[in-house]
Amino acid sequence: MSRDWQTLLAEAVASVGSRAAVARELGVSRTAVSLLLAGAYPGDTAHMAARVIARYDRLLCPHTNREVTPDHCRKFCGQVPTSSPAALRQWRACRACPNNPNANPNHEENAA
Repeated sequence: MSRDWQTLLAEAVASVGSRAAVARELGVSRTAVSLLLAGAYPGDTAHMAARVIARYDRLLCPHTNREVTPDHCRKFCGQVPTSSPAALRQWRACRACPNNPNANPNHEENAA
């Protein structure tokens, strides 16, 4: 479900308007954001990628019409809820959702 973290970072900078503002949101230096965007970050980018994805990767839930994280989306794709009618309605909507990795075999996570 996750988009490429570098694309997410570039979109965040374009949306927010400055590298410094994005750096503050991520809790890193402006220089780190600039180096990441340039592909010249000297260290391991796994930690930075995780920060970017956690902060900026959002999906529009067609059922609730709200932005949710991919993890939130995955949570409702699992077992059938039996304790809440609202959760059951959400689960049913998730079964046909294009964001559901189980319902869409061509989704990027399943394409690997």
